[in-house]
Amino acid sequence: MTADADSSDLETTTTSFLEERADGEAALEAVLDVDVASDSWTFEDIALDSGAFGELVSRGIVEKVDGEYRVADAAVVEAVLAGEAVDNSSEDGSSRGRPSIDLGIWGDRGALVGLAGALILVVAMRLTQYGSVFRRDEVVSPGNDPYFYRYWMETLLAESTSPTDTGLLAELPNGAMAQRPLTHALNWWVATLLGGDQWAADMVAAWLPIVATVGLGVVVYALAVVVTRDVRVGIASVVLLAIAPVHAVYTQAGFLEHRLHQYFWLGVTLLTLAWLAVDLTRRRDGEERTTAVRDHLTSSLTWVAAAVLGVSLGLSVHLWGGSPLLFVPLAAYIGLRAVIDAREGISPTRSNLPVLVGLGLGTAISVRLHTSWGWREAFVAYTPAMVLGGALVVLALGDLWRRLEVHTGGLVALEAGVAGFGLYALRRFRPEDWVDARARADDLFLREGYTESASLFTPEYAVVFGPLIQLGVGFYLGLAVLGWASWIAYREYEPAWLLLAVYTVILMVLAGIQVRFAAQLMIPLSVFGGVGLVYVLSGIDLARRPRPFRAAVERSRGMVADGGSDEPAITLPDRRQAAYVLGVGLLICGLSLLYVPGLSGQISYDDGEYAAVAAIDDHADATDREYPETFVLSEWGDNRMYNYFVNGESRSYGYARSNYDEFRAGTDPDGHANGFGDRVGYVVVTDIEGEPPAESTQTRLLADLGAGGNGGGALAHYQLLAVDDDRTTAAFALVPGATLEASGEPGETVAVRTDVSIDGESFTYEREAEVGDDGQLAVTVAYPGEYAVGDDTVTVTETAVETGERLAVETGGDDSS
Repeated sequence: MTADADSSDLETTTTSFLEERADGEAALEAVLDVDVASDSWTFEDIALDSGAFGELVSRGIVEKVDGEYRVADAAVVEAVLAGEAVDNSSEDGSSRGRPSIDLGIWGDRGALVGLAGALILVVAMRLTQYGSVFRRDEVVSPGNDPYFYRYWMETLLAESTSPTDTGLLAELPNGAMAQRPLTHALNWWVATLLGGDQWAADMVAAWLPIVATVGLGVVVYALAVVVTRDVRVGIASVVLLAIAPVHAVYTQAGFLEHRLHQYFWLGVTLLTLAWLAVDLTRRRDGEERTTAVRDHLTSSLTWVAAAVLGVSLGLSVHLWGGSPLLFVPLAAYIGLRAVIDAREGISPTRSNLPVLVGLGLGTAISVRLHTSWGWREAFVAYTPAMVLGGALVVLALGDLWRRLEVHTGGLVALEAGVAGFGLYALRRFRPEDWVDARARADDLFLREGYTESASLFTPEYAVVFGPLIQLGVGFYLGLAVLGWASWIAYREYEPAWLLLAVYTVILMVLAGIQVRFAAQLMIPLSVFGGVGLVYVLSGIDLARRPRPFRAAVERSRGMVADGGSDEPAITLPDRRQAAYVLGVGLLICGLSLLYVPGLSGQISYDDGEYAAVAAIDDHADATDREYPETFVLSEWGDNRMYNYFVNGESRSYGYARSNYDEFRAGTDPDGHANGFGDRVGYVVVTDIEGEPPAESTQTRLLADLGAGGNGGGALAHYQLLAVDDDRTTAAFALVPGATLEASGEPGETVAVRTDVSIDGESFTYEREAEVGDDGQLAVTVAYPGEYAVGDDTVTVTETAVETGERLAVETGGDDSS
């Protein structure tokens, strides 16, 4: 009987066993688990009753060899468990030319339910600050930078609300096209699809980060399944991505930035590269090498993947300022891929031809956007071209090394020399581009004073706890599997694992420089973490071992690891198992579930800050102030938010960064108010660490509310608008103040006072003035109300305060204005 007939009979027998026995699935999984761990085994090695085991032996599913047992054909049994047809196309039963993604996996109900649950977790982790973001009919984005993107989105919407008006994108203002033109264009375009009004702009600001992250979750699931062929790893990867605190912070509701686009297209880039790598690898396991490469190159799906890769690379260039950095791991992967291809006896140029085509298409897209619409600097737009040129050189060298059949260590050294020469050539022949590149590098790596500019491995958290806080336990699970994957990629031909290892290592180095790169790191690392999480569950008998580890054992036993089916379908555990899985999951993920709300809350605006901006906005409307008289001076990290809601001018925080600290630390608030002129209309003072001096502006405005105290008198040009209960945030309008003029005895000190009640705070506003030698006094006050001036009274209106009116106080009478 032929091997094909044996496989067909075993498939029929296994299918009937599953149909006839309620415990059939558990019995098959039990023997497969022990079978992958050793060449043969005994009945005592498995947790199975004698009746079920005897039937497996009698039906030929398990066979006896030299007094022990083994599964007759594990590949066939796994295929039946997965509900897939057994591929009998080759004489040895291997899956010749099999595609890298089995569509049967995507149709598995258990996998789809698990993926849906993981994506719901993605959404939930990004809505922990829902109440802080959605206030009345406004969307209050967390953080400062989202208001820069909202500014440009609304600026473009003011020009056009038609999604087909692409001519607008060729006329982007310099501030929009310099670093992140495509991000601004995409935000604007999505808003136009929703109608282009303020509601549409608010919806994009609120929900696009979450929608994009859900899309990224699907991409990460696909990436994990393509590489591992295990849907459980795919679901676990999405779960770890969902609860990674730093990623949740940067993609939470309202956090409209370049990151949501950047993360998604990084995921697409990894998915397409992984698909191309795995498709060739699986074909090679069932065919002769030259035939495998030929079939890979003649598959239509290969060129679809290459086209998507090209689009992803071309668009990524124009999404954010540091886009050239993400071409570094791509270049490193291509260089190392040439090495392992040459070592394996495969033509590096032919096997990587789809990647070259993708780079070529990406270059065409990037350069066309630069030359046609003026987007980005030249050296940035031509980054894919530089990587393409380097790739052609190193792949050609790989082909030479393959023909010479010499040790590949020399090829690695030569590739490093090619990279060094490329940098030298850029500096020598394009000095202006070299200067631009250095400036961008300095801006990315040498900036200080930002929370995200700290290292992921900061000594502040004893080095090892930084990743735990920012990425969760998934970092350490992934780190362990990264070591295993790097060893496998070094020892065997596994370009997909090489791809993930290269991207993870380089992004980890970048995150070690600045924690801002930790969220990008989590995208490839989540796949490693997913493998680690499933492995932990298998270690306590709550799951089967991850497919990649079982495949490694199969390879060590001389089996064709990729010849079998993908990981069997997910089945619902019983109540006891479900409780254990949930408990272990909470134990592993619990810290992240706590850190996500905490870190997200750190950049969200509390009730006091929102009350301050609302009070300022109401005052500006009531007094008909116009920009720049409505400019809000505040700590620079909040400045865009205040100005977005008050005057819409949230493009820059440069003025606040240059002037606020000096203002806060000064001792002459009224002098500063006069010095601001018409440049500043409002100030917001917030609590700072430590105890500021009693005479400082910080204390006089926040602790004393400008009403005097701690040895300082009341202020003439600061009118309190809002203050929170804890006095950690106070908002003031800068006013000319009404000047009260009265007569009295020369040298006499006259008290001018009124009672003020604002935002739940009641206090007496009192200023003192000395009568001059001419018997006259003049004192400026910041509040409307009825003032006692010595023994007299005068009523001051808001208009008088706003216009700087001078009021004469009639002795023995009541004067009003």
